[in-house]
Amino acid sequence: MNPHSFLQPHSKAIRLWHWAFFLCISATIIVVLLASTIFRTRDNISVVQEQLQQKGVTVNKDQARAVAHEFSDKLWDLHRLIGFVLSGLLLTRLFIEIYQPREEKLRNRLKKAMGFRSTIPIEQIENRHYIGVKTTYLIFYALFLLMALTGLVLAFEDIPFLKEIHQPAKQIHSILQYFIYAFILIHLIGVIRADLGHHKGLVSGMIHGEKIS
Repeated sequence: MNPHSFLQPHSKAIRLWHWAFFLCISATIIVVLLASTIFRTRDNISVVQEQLQQKGVTVNKDQARAVAHEFSDKLWDLHRLIGFVLSGLLLTRLFIEIYQPREEKLRNRLKKAMGFRSTIPIEQIENRHYIGVKTTYLIFYALFLLMALTGLVLAFEDIPFLKEIHQPAKQIHSILQYFIYAFILIHLIGVIRADLGHHKGLVSGMIHGEKIS
């Protein structure tokens, strides 16, 4: 198998990690979208007032805001819990990389691809593409590590020395989410195109892990 081939076997640990990460990242994206739209506090103040008024109860904006904010808080609490799980998965990915077979380590596959030489144009193109994709994975892991670290700063904001960096951590965390969304979208499109094109079996390989020759 040429080192630029995407049809490579993946260990059970990698496959389980991949789908666990996929489920958790999907869950946190849904939670963030709900908390930022349907359950956004300021958009539900009038709704709370109207609903209570229909029951014969009149409340001011501050009181209605407290009620609306409670629903938003529950979602952000869930987001925080999923964030802890994602942080744990990120740490787990590091251990998997350390202990899995040498030929399946990301750094070794990338190193092998970078040392691959061919006079066939299509193989040269495929190899460059392979290196580009794997390098993008490394960038994603770096960005997600920063995302996790800033998220932990926000989650433990009551710790005195973390209060000083709360605001910049919040801004960085907020900005990074868009890079994460972009990567996930590009990744999904790329995988689907590859599986329907020249790399048939790419998705199924990540599910059952069979080696493809």
